[in-house]
Amino acid sequence: MTGIEWSPDEILESGWYTTEEVASLLKVDPSSLRRWRTARPPQGPPFVQISGRVTRYSGADVIAYLMRKRIDPAVA
Repeated sequence: MTGIEWSPDEILESGWYTTEEVASLLKVDPSSLRRWRTARPPQGPPFVQISGRVTRYSGADVIAYLMRKRIDPAVA
């Protein structure tokens, strides 16, 4: 890990984040996000592949992904 520490409150909907930044936010290894992107079908939060080596994640997409994954025991 790169030592970047993010909390969900710090992610900006209008921001664009690297694989390492999103991995830090989700508390997973960056290799997990890379594996999710190459899975068929792709998994994880939506991403933009700018080039073969540059991928970015929209803050709004990451927030929406987390909200879709949220399980509320009171409702379940």
